[in-house]
Amino acid sequence: MHGFSLSRWLFWAAIAFLLFLSARPWLEHWLIGLNAESRVVTARGNLAADELATIEIFERVSPSVVYISTVSEVALPWTRNLAEVRRGTGSGFVWDDQGHVVTNYHVIAGTARAQVRLADQRTYAANLIGASQEHDLAVLRIEVPIAAPQPVLIGTSEDLRVGQSVFAIGNPFGLDYSLTTGVVSALDRTILSEDGTEIRRLIQTDAAINPGNSGGPLIDSAGRLIGVNTAIFSPTGGFSGIGFSVPVDTVNRVVPQLIAYGRYIRPRLGIFADDDASRAVLKQLGVSGVLVLRIESGSPADRAGLRATRLTSGGGIIPGDIIQSVNGREVTDMGDLIEILEDYQIGEVVQLSVWRSGQSLQMPVTLGGQLPRLD
Repeated sequence: MHGFSLSRWLFWAAIAFLLFLSARPWLEHWLIGLNAESRVVTARGNLAADELATIEIFERVSPSVVYISTVSEVALPWTRNLAEVRRGTGSGFVWDDQGHVVTNYHVIAGTARAQVRLADQRTYAANLIGASQEHDLAVLRIEVPIAAPQPVLIGTSEDLRVGQSVFAIGNPFGLDYSLTTGVVSALDRTILSEDGTEIRRLIQTDAAINPGNSGGPLIDSAGRLIGVNTAIFSPTGGFSGIGFSVPVDTVNRVVPQLIAYGRYIRPRLGIFADDDASRAVLKQLGVSGVLVLRIESGSPADRAGLRATRLTSGGGIIPGDIIQSVNGREVTDMGDLIEILEDYQIGEVVQLSVWRSGQSLQMPVTLGGQLPRLD
């Protein structure tokens, strides 16, 4: 009988011990919780100077950045009625006090309508004023009756240097008013847009640019616009450290024409050339440049006396003039020529260095390009 009582006692003692072990964490948590207090806050001190500068840039520029949403129209096969579907989102910024908003061409291309949301959450329907596919730029206009946001400050891109700090503000993946920082990684980059259009003279940056950032501003450390974020290089579609922006010098030349005329009119010579077709002739002559194949009648090149390539009665070729430089800037292909001419205005006189029959000639040409009348 005594042994039976001892066994029972040991059994219940073991049970009690196991219960204690299982309940111990809860008991400890409960006992500690009775005495839990907030931690003492460690004084931070002043923000660093570079942090304060970044905060000031964002607070000053972000009210001028806008969120753009677009919709497209699709035909319903069972009714033949048109239905609107959301197409995408992008970024933009206020250009002037007339309500003009600058963004990328590809943000609004193929859309039925667009809406612009300001930093204070007011939303307005936007009208398309003009677009330039070759520069990936477009201008919208909104009517803001009161308290219109301030335009961004305009900087320059000609004097940019690799390594200087830049800031991108936009709406990546629909997350509005996001700030990323980086540096100018390279200058004068050339890329192909989604539709195969070649876009030249781009700024390369490592500031994070993702889908939705398109059309947003690239800002320098003085809070000035130096570029319009336009594309990323990424196998996955996300940020991979390489983004591109249209330089502000291009923007400041193209946007006024888009506002005034709805499109961009390039300065032109009025010549026709083909790099591939000319390659063999240039190699045989041992020179480089743009071979003039044809000249438009009455064009600046025609009036200046340039000569086009001709065919002889026997099927031979008499090469025309070969344009080798414009105002001292070397020309190696038609892309170079177009790019250089964009730095000048319609009506300006440029000096062409032309190779003709073994001689180098200097020929002044007044650039053409008929701007539409503003009636």
